[in-house]
Amino acid sequence: MSVAFVPERLRGKVEVNQETLQWLLEENDQLIRCIVEYQSKGRATECVQYQHILHRNLIYLATIADATPPSRRP
Repeated sequence: MSVAFVPERLRGKVEVNQETLQWLLEENDQLIRCIVEYQSKGRATECVQYQHILHRNLIYLATIADATPPSRRP
């Protein structure tokens, strides 16, 4: 399950580190590959679940980026 599905009680308490970010980026890469494969086979309805996870991951990453002070960004 994606780390973006963090339970409400743990939100804001989970430390986001480089390893977590890398894992999310790799997961997004796999999700995109699955989505493209399903779409190329004409099975767009099967990729909806992957699109939802990808969307949630992207929102999570954007939220982290917005909350990170400029001095801590690479």
